[in-house]
Amino acid sequence: MAKRWFKWRWDESRGDENDHRGSSTWLFEVDGDSWPLRQIEIYDTGPTLRYGPDHDEDEYGGLGQARLDESENWPQREITAAEFEAAWTDVQ
Repeated sequence: MAKRWFKWRWDESRGDENDHRGSSTWLFEVDGDSWPLRQIEIYDTGPTLRYGPDHDEDEYGGLGQARLDESENWPQREITAAEFEAAWTDVQ
């Protein structure tokens, strides 16, 4: 099945010890069944995190373990593979 890419702006608190990072933008690469394959978290005041097959978790979080179900009400926007890859490559 074909991959798809999404961008999601999260303007709410994390509610954990990393709350000081502020709001964030999340980018996802998902498989045909909407399971995350790769994920980028870009925080307004803190690090950019990425998760995928070679790095699926760390002390800050991890690759999503739930389907990104299009029927749910979350503020997603489909993006291109090129936009995702540019962000993935740009991660420090």
